[in-house]
Amino acid sequence: MSRGHGKTQKKILLLMLGGLALGLSGSPKRSFKIIDTMMKEWKDIDKQSLQRSINALYKEKLVSEKYNKDGTVTLNLTKQGKKFALTYDLENIKIERQIKWDKRWRIVIFDIPEKKKKVRDALRMHLRQMHFYELQKSVFVNPFECINEIEYVVEFFKIRKHVRFIVAESVDNELHLKQIFGLK
Repeated sequence: MSRGHGKTQKKILLLMLGGLALGLSGSPKRSFKIIDTMMKEWKDIDKQSLQRSINALYKEKLVSEKYNKDGTVTLNLTKQGKKFALTYDLENIKIERQIKWDKRWRIVIFDIPEKKKKVRDALRMHLRQMHFYELQKSVFVNPFECINEIEYVVEFFKIRKHVRFIVAESVDNELHLKQIFGLK
């Protein structure tokens, strides 16, 4: 795709991807938060701009439509649309700091082959952007719930077989980690 997508088109793709996030959330609280955010974002889109943007996304085969028996139309992200939505969202991915820490550490371990060095470096960069602490070259830790965000990044880079996600109740240098993350 040679030309860039407008802000509204990006927002539509991300909101449609939000539907996928609902399916992966695994937590009712998180699901309601996703729904609330999606509803606010949909309301912010001008109706004429929405129609033009959906038409453009349809022409570019980023969304498909399905006509239902009740006369409604369902829009779906195509495989290519999902790829673009993931690309746009990767720029903004972050981990929410929970008010009350559950006293668990989220550890990401990876062993990505040398032939995928650029992907390995990109993963490190994104983990740092998400405020993970680098324990070792391929071991990162964060105290907050982040499985969805990690799944997202792993799927985007297609590195599932090279990455492990661990939830631990303690780490031997926990006092140091608590200081880094400002925890008690």
